[in-house]
Amino acid sequence: MLLLCGRVLFAFAALLSVVRCQDDDLGLRNGYIDINTTNFNARIVRDAQVLATLTAADETFDFLPFDLISVRASNNQYHWGDITFRYREDGSSDWTDGDSAAARQPVSALETGALSAADLGATLPKGPLNVTREWLDVSGDLGLRFTIENTGESAVEIGSLGFPAEFNSIFTDRKAVDTQRLCSLSDPYIGMHAGYIRVSPVSGIGPALVVTPLGDTPLEAYRNLVEPSYEGTYYGSQTFEGFYEWQVLSKAWAEKEWAGIDPWNTPSSKKLEPGESIQFGVRFTVAKGGVRDIDDTVRTTGTPVAFGVPGYIIPRDSPSQLFLQTDSNVQYIASEPAGLLAVQELSPGSYSITPSSTAWGRTRLVIEYDDGKTQTVHYHVTKAGAEVIGDLGRFLTTEQWFNDTSDPFGRSNSVMSYDYETRSIVTQDPRVWIAGLSDEGGVGAYLAAIMKQAIQPDAEEVSKLEMFIDDVLWGTIQTKQDFAVRKSAFFYEPPAVPGYTYNSSVDWTSWTSWDVDAAHAIDRAYDYVHVAAAYWSLYRVARAYPELVKSHDWDWYLSQAYNTVIRGMQSDVGYNRVGLMGETVFGEILTDLTREGLTSESNNLTSSMKSRATQWDSEEVPFGSEMAWDSTGQEGVYYWAKYFGFTDTMTKTVNSVLGYMPTVPHWGWDGNARRYWDNIYGGKLQRIERQIHHYGSGLNAQVLLSAFRSDPSDTYLLQVGYGGTSGPLSNINQDGFASASFHSWPDTLKWDGYSGDYGPGFLGMVLGSGTYVAQHKAFGLVAYGGILESSVDGIVSVQTQGPVKRRIFIGPLGVTITVDAGSIQGFSYVSPDGNISITLSQPGDMPKAASTVMWVETNSNSISYTVSGTDISQSRMGWQIPLSTDSVTVELRPN
Repeated sequence: MLLLCGRVLFAFAALLSVVRCQDDDLGLRNGYIDINTTNFNARIVRDAQVLATLTAADETFDFLPFDLISVRASNNQYHWGDITFRYREDGSSDWTDGDSAAARQPVSALETGALSAADLGATLPKGPLNVTREWLDVSGDLGLRFTIENTGESAVEIGSLGFPAEFNSIFTDRKAVDTQRLCSLSDPYIGMHAGYIRVSPVSGIGPALVVTPLGDTPLEAYRNLVEPSYEGTYYGSQTFEGFYEWQVLSKAWAEKEWAGIDPWNTPSSKKLEPGESIQFGVRFTVAKGGVRDIDDTVRTTGTPVAFGVPGYIIPRDSPSQLFLQTDSNVQYIASEPAGLLAVQELSPGSYSITPSSTAWGRTRLVIEYDDGKTQTVHYHVTKAGAEVIGDLGRFLTTEQWFNDTSDPFGRSNSVMSYDYETRSIVTQDPRVWIAGLSDEGGVGAYLAAIMKQAIQPDAEEVSKLEMFIDDVLWGTIQTKQDFAVRKSAFFYEPPAVPGYTYNSSVDWTSWTSWDVDAAHAIDRAYDYVHVAAAYWSLYRVARAYPELVKSHDWDWYLSQAYNTVIRGMQSDVGYNRVGLMGETVFGEILTDLTREGLTSESNNLTSSMKSRATQWDSEEVPFGSEMAWDSTGQEGVYYWAKYFGFTDTMTKTVNSVLGYMPTVPHWGWDGNARRYWDNIYGGKLQRIERQIHHYGSGLNAQVLLSAFRSDPSDTYLLQVGYGGTSGPLSNINQDGFASASFHSWPDTLKWDGYSGDYGPGFLGMVLGSGTYVAQHKAFGLVAYGGILESSVDGIVSVQTQGPVKRRIFIGPLGVTITVDAGSIQGFSYVSPDGNISITLSQPGDMPKAASTVMWVETNSNSISYTVSGTDISQSRMGWQIPLSTDSVTVELRPN
């Protein structure tokens, strides 16, 4: 992300065909009709009878952009109440389109007993299908129902049917406080009859909204809508992602535009005989308790609800749990493709889901209920945690290892951006930072490679990364004079690199093709995080495994990390007064400075961070960014607000994250923080679209997991947060290549070809993931990132799983335990007295450490723990434990 806020719209406008003039095709001049129910105040446009405003009764927050309806009144701009479809008559192979927004005419009102009803014939093309629309009162909720009748003389196949979904997600030209006050974000659960759309206020507070099936109306697909981009709103830009539609039927799109794509659900169609009709619809319901109340609200509509532990990104050969809440009995449950997931019913509504030893990638459970409903739960299966992290490290330090010593940009030896589709390192790109080892788009590879060592070190990889530090990072990316960090090592300026051949097929005229001065500018604070994190990770390796690190001692790496942070806070560096992606690592650096007794450095860094946190605490919306709206500043704001005790800002930040980070039974959206523009800057396929598990997932998960550790009764935070921290695992393919993000548009549904800006999300996973035990109010004791082996006589035993086995949190005790070497193989605890037993091990394929340091943190200032075992001593504000055997067990007792 490289644009100043004032330049955002200009940059995106260059990508769009922007229209200046708009017409009132909706007929706003003729007014509105109120269609209120017990739970809603709603209003439709009189002529078009599409929904204009929707507020919960006794609330003022509008889920629709009524304040902008005058600039959303032209043809081809969609609203709730519009309909799109494709059909073909018997004997024809061609699909015919229908679209109520394409050429609007006033619709004809009907009397059906509904709140409002209309014949849509005037605003649809002539054909055999007659479409009527009704706005209904559904037990106090608002309903939208369409009746489609075949008035022709031959059978008709309906191959597509969609309901455009409009919400107030337009941020263009709004101040931050107005965006928080007025706007909302929507996310789908593409789960067939259990599918729904959830809508959250951007602020994360106040009532939320769910849109569920009315009758036989499965959410089969979720299609992005094409609209003209008008000056003033800029559809399809950084400030206006665009809208989607609920697709009940999708076969026609699957045959044409989506041909060759593996869709989320099996595409279907409906056949209507002459004179036959069919009805579809949706229901709007208020989640009065806000986002945490969404599942319970969905249940009140009779829609099945699924709840997965630890989520829907799961490792092979390891059981997970699935809880189903439904009004109907399960008739059938199986995986597609067949055999990838083994399902075992543990008790009514509770299932164990275990991937096979060969399972990998996307799969889904298909659940058939006695009442005829079908539900799909979407999983992504990964290799086992240690294996997938090992694959990542090997790929990064072999396939992505650049060692061309003739490179004039000083990039040898380094881990560079990679194009998996061409199986080649990206040495040139007109967005120079991608090939320049800086900015998020260029550091994704090396940051992931080096952060991997903090949890799973490898001697050969560490050796190469030391070369990278000495040959490239310290001197090329970062100046040796004063620790300043450059924006890119690569640049476009042919006279500055005589003899170097730039790719002549590339357009080098864009603003993104910086010359040497622009590339070597040191004014972007975000870039300092990556460099500091690299030093910190090797500090941790050098401290725990000193024999692995040859070039420098641990204190050199820690000093480099500290000086990089301090340099990034100087006045000639921009954006250092906003929260930075990945800056939780600044907190880790501060913690280690304190543990090492480096008081002067610790005090200096504390003072620098407190100045920022105090400023944020005074701001109504403290989540500034280089973008007009963003989901990146929250991580840093939360960390330092918590550190310094600014509780109001902590609460505000958690709510903000919950406003753009959903949980649904789909691996792609569960814990997926809102990102939709970053492929423009770091992806190979450049377009505005909802990205799946871009780096926002791993980074924002830290906020929610940290908040859960402070309040383990709020298991909603864990459900969302663990989904987010698992996200970076799904990006890693079977070869070990990690993609920047997954493309969610149904015409693509694949991982981007570039590694791009993957690294920051992986950093978030390293710093936030672990094994979490929680007491869920509905499902009892559960473990995320671990397997509950037993819970007998108050003794709970857990085997750790997942990528990070150096951190555990025992919710019922409010205790966090971390180690800096080896791994936590398993643990047990006794709830009444708080006693804990931990077994440490050193995996056979990892280097051996002589000892590990264990830190124990509690939520209560009045409780501390003593660690006992053979030859244990206190060290660095923790407990140093010899790892003299393959397995070591220590006991923790509360004082």
